[in-house]
Amino acid sequence: MEILKPHSKPIRLFYFWAGIVATLVYRLIIILNFYSPAWVKIAWYVGTVGFIVYFWHRYRISETRSRLIREQGLVDKVLQMNGLTEPDRQAFQYILGTLVSTKEKWNYVAIFVFSGLALIVGVILDLAI
Repeated sequence: MEILKPHSKPIRLFYFWAGIVATLVYRLIIILNFYSPAWVKIAWYVGTVGFIVYFWHRYRISETRSRLIREQGLVDKVLQMNGLTEPDRQAFQYILGTLVSTKEKWNYVAIFVFSGLALIVGVILDLAI
C-alpha cells in the first residue's frame, strides 16, 4: 500500500479558501447585478473555477477515505478490537460504514461536472464561438 499523508497546510488552506471565495463571489453576484455586468462575469468565472477546484479536491478526499476503509477492512478490524466497549464498536462501525457508503462523493462529482460544463458554455458564449 502506498504511504498516504495529508496535504501540507498551505495546500489545505488553498482548497479551503478556493471554496470560501467561490461561495462568496457567487453570493455577491446578486449585488453586482446592480453595478456592472463586467463584475458579474468576473465573479461568476472566479466562483465557477473555485467550485471546480474545491469539489474536485473534496471528491478525491472522499474517494481516498472510502477506498482505504474498504481495502484495509477497517470495519471488521474495529469490530474485533479488544478494549473497546460495545458503544465504542458501534460508533466506529457507524463512522467507517457511513464513510464507505455515503453518496457525498457523487454530489462532489455532480457539482464539479456541472461547474465545468457551465464554464465551457460561459467561455463559448462570451467568445461568441
